[in-house]
Amino acid sequence: MTEHINNPLHGKTLEFILEYLLEEYGWEELGKRINIKCFQMNPSIKSSLTFLRKTSWARQKVESLYLITISKNY
Repeated sequence: MTEHINNPLHGKTLEFILEYLLEEYGWEELGKRINIKCFQMNPSIKSSLTFLRKTSWARQKVESLYLITISKNY
């Protein structure tokens, strides 16, 4: 249990993280920061989540951007 206390991703779903980043940046800026086609061409939460769940490198980029963003906001 103590391993998760300092993990800012613990308890955060991929959907929560994506929605947070969309609120911060919007699709256009998110597509510039992370070069992923599903953020740049006809983006939607559903299609992005499908892609991110299947593609570990892309999910890692999204999680990294989330961590950078929350560290700047707090």
